[in-house]
Amino acid sequence: MTYCAIKLNYLPMNSIVVFCGAGEGTLPIFKEQAFALGALLAQKQIRLVYGGAKIGLMGAVAEGVLQNGGQVTGVIPSFLLTVEVAHQQLSELIEVPSMHERKRIMHEKSDAIITLPGGFGTLEELFEMLTWSQLGLHQKPIGILNTNGFYDPLLLQIQHMQTNGFLKKENADLIIIETNLEALLEKMSTYKKPSTDLHITSQQT
Repeated sequence: MTYCAIKLNYLPMNSIVVFCGAGEGTLPIFKEQAFALGALLAQKQIRLVYGGAKIGLMGAVAEGVLQNGGQVTGVIPSFLLTVEVAHQQLSELIEVPSMHERKRIMHEKSDAIITLPGGFGTLEELFEMLTWSQLGLHQKPIGILNTNGFYDPLLLQIQHMQTNGFLKKENADLIIIETNLEALLEKMSTYKKPSTDLHITSQQT
């Protein structure tokens, strides 16, 4: 089965979706870097698109944007309005009926993707965007801010998948990894997705 990645003109990063945890984690640096990312997005006049909560790293990145005069779009399913405590001071809060719809809207409203530390939900969002990119469904840069080496074990697993023949190098290379905020945005701003055909075999699905 063969999928052809369509070569598209890359769009500027006017908005970035950030996937991250509804918890704060065990180290202060997780929250500090989430807030700093939000402040940097505001400084660069890049709209934040995220899951709409006011708690955890989600709340920190939103506050970083808002406290520095930036714009924030939150997207949250109805059943999480109280569980995740929806942020009521956002530029725009979109209520949706399901998690699937949440991801669809966040994808449509963003030009790029950044992942901060988080749990199952964060990883699920990241890997869906990576899968869509692998299949040629979008051309957006996908970045990981590897705060305090949080994603080192995951990156080792990705290398293990590649070594064992389940992941092509060009697909592993879809992830832009940085520990520095400015460096991450710089790499993402100049990203060009490979336009070669993607040949998917039974060992790579």
